[in-house]
Amino acid sequence: MTVTYTAKVANARFCGFSKLLLAWRGSIYKVLWKEFLAFFAMYTAISVTYRFFLFDDQKRYFEKLAIYCNHYASLIPMSFVLGFYVTLVVNRWWNQYTRIPLPDRLMCVLSGGLQGVDERGRLLRRTMMRYTSLSALLILRSVSTAVFKRFPTMDHVVEAGFMTREERKKFESLKSPYNKYWMPCVWFTNLAALARCEGRIKDDSTLKLVLEELNHFRGNCSMLFHYDMISVPLVYTQVVTLAVYSFFFVCLIGRQFLDPTQGYLGHDLDLYVPIFTLLQFFFYAGWLKVAEQLINPFGQDDDDFETNWLIDRNFQVSMMAVDEMYGDLPIMERDRYWNDSNPRPPYTAASLFGLRKPSFQGSTFDMAIPKEEMYFAPLADITENVESEGGGHHPNMALFNRLLFTAPSPTGLIGGALRRTSAQLQRFRRPSGMYPPSFSDEEGQDEEDEGGKTLGPSGGSLPSVLGRDTQSTICSCGGVFNARTPLMEVQFGVGVERGGDALQSQEEIMEEEEEEEEDEGNAQKKAEKEKMEEGNTEVTGDIQSRVPLLPSPLQPSRDPGQTSIRQPQDKTPRPASTTPSSPLAPSIIHPRPTACSTRDLFISEPITEQSTVIPTIPKPPIGGAKMSFLTVPSYSAPQRHRSVSMGSESPSAPKLQTAPCSSQN
Repeated sequence: MTVTYTAKVANARFCGFSKLLLAWRGSIYKVLWKEFLAFFAMYTAISVTYRFFLFDDQKRYFEKLAIYCNHYASLIPMSFVLGFYVTLVVNRWWNQYTRIPLPDRLMCVLSGGLQGVDERGRLLRRTMMRYTSLSALLILRSVSTAVFKRFPTMDHVVEAGFMTREERKKFESLKSPYNKYWMPCVWFTNLAALARCEGRIKDDSTLKLVLEELNHFRGNCSMLFHYDMISVPLVYTQVVTLAVYSFFFVCLIGRQFLDPTQGYLGHDLDLYVPIFTLLQFFFYAGWLKVAEQLINPFGQDDDDFETNWLIDRNFQVSMMAVDEMYGDLPIMERDRYWNDSNPRPPYTAASLFGLRKPSFQGSTFDMAIPKEEMYFAPLADITENVESEGGGHHPNMALFNRLLFTAPSPTGLIGGALRRTSAQLQRFRRPSGMYPPSFSDEEGQDEEDEGGKTLGPSGGSLPSVLGRDTQSTICSCGGVFNARTPLMEVQFGVGVERGGDALQSQEEIMEEEEEEEEDEGNAQKKAEKEKMEEGNTEVTGDIQSRVPLLPSPLQPSRDPGQTSIRQPQDKTPRPASTTPSSPLAPSIIHPRPTACSTRDLFISEPITEQSTVIPTIPKPPIGGAKMSFLTVPSYSAPQRHRSVSMGSESPSAPKLQTAPCSSQN
């Protein structure tokens, strides 16, 4: 019953499907011609009634109804609903065909596994294959109308030779309300076990293989039964059918040609026959008819499965394979290409078109590569972009570290506020040319560490690139300084000069402070007001290039009578309780006019020898010493050295280190 046209479309050519359009068996014309004539007859009846039997007022009302139906007919989702439904039905149709039980695999295993050329062995093989054919017949008789018409009762099955009368008695003696198509499969397994006991099945592996193929055969029979029991949900079929029928029922009124004299939009032409409406019905209704035919392929339609043919073929082939062909081998002899290492079968004249085609070797077989790119590159030049597990830095971690290290910690907020207050007081007392153009007061906040300690003042973008290395830093003036100053040792109120190349020593700073205090005198208040006005103007212009100065270590004050006598440095640390306080107003350090650039403050080589003695803070005199209330007592204990790395965290990038140009910690 299946319509086969594969040979007609084997080669693609001009209008290759045109010959198929004239076929009648299995065609859309044979399936749809009744519905098509019914639709066209109803459309014609409505059109004739509108044109010849309605009064004018009735025509006007019908015209409004037709326009309304035509406008809202497009709201029915025809293509969406019908397309999904037909796709589901086609997939289900092909899956059912692949589940038809075929005995080919089982007969090959049984022919090679069950030994015996005697009548007993032949009887076992034929009986076991007949049981498989009987099981397939029983399940196809349950799902296919064509097979049921051929075998309406069990007597017809017995008369056809699929079952003996004794087997029928056994079959009917088992009382069960369910379908008993599986009983012949159980008989098969019992015979297989008997053959194993008799030694006709040599080992358990062969028995296992036979039973696995039987279970595969029985599983296909079971799936056919479940496909027949579980159909496409009825609600889905109803929705699709109602959508198609309601759409074309509305089209019977909405697609009518109206009177052109009334001036309705889109009704300027009267053709009497709705050509495109009929084509639309042909396509959509034909699509629904396809689903109607394929939803149950075990019927008697033109494209349903040839189940009776399958029963005949399977029964005959299985019997021949295990009986007539058992042990029947042709005489073995040398083939035609016995001594030919490169055998080439001949071609006919009609097949010469494919003789000289080269064999496919792969997509990249003919790809050309320039000769200069064929050498092997040294492994040392190949950089593997793999993050090491031993603590290596990822190339993209530098930006992440910037975000982490620039965030202020709660322990450093108080110290930062005190330093900013000290910097504001120093700015009010300094001349206008005090700050180098490359530093900014707004960028003078110290970096914070996880332990609550703060680093020295940084300028520009330094706060965002401080690393966590523990290398020491060499100042451009040759001294060693500790960039990680503890909070208890930070001294406020004394500025440190950073713009010059040759820094002032401890004694020179003390002399300049005393001279400045003597020169100011009574005019100090007037000078502060003038400097405040000038400072506001300069800070606005140079806000991007200034950095505050780190408060210098505690400087001992002198008595008025000891102007030119320098105090010797005492490296013995003093307790914090004996350190005197200095006046509130900090001193101002005037820079020297030198040709030192900002680049000179940085070096890229870490210290390899840290034997340089770190200068300590001199002892202030016991009597008459003064100290600012912002000053924190410090000790000259050895301190750790810390590097200031700039740029990427990659190991290949050089590390830039900076230090304030001062000989003090």
